[in-house]
Amino acid sequence: MGRITFVEHDGTEHLVELEEGKSIMQTAIDNMVPGIDADCGGACACGTCHVIVAENWISKTGTASEDENQMLDMNPEKADTSRLSCQVQASSDMDGMVLHLPEFQM
Repeated sequence: MGRITFVEHDGTEHLVELEEGKSIMQTAIDNMVPGIDADCGGACACGTCHVIVAENWISKTGTASEDENQMLDMNPEKADTSRLSCQVQASSDMDGMVLHLPEFQM
């Protein structure tokens, strides 16, 4: 279906295969990407799957819900293109997407 790249805070890159319909968080967990904690298991209740989407890709992630925005607002590393990866579903038009991981998950 395609691939996305997770970039750790130190610059280490992880290229992983996408599976349509699966959350980006689950994709990271399945591929043992360090830096995605996913403490709540994808319930949009903890913010530990925070990713910063490259600007040219943010439109492919959909719109964040009010709950997601509230979780992100508690994170000091929030950026304009921050998303919780548990709330973003993989699709074929994400092939090549780059996601940066914050230094710490909150």
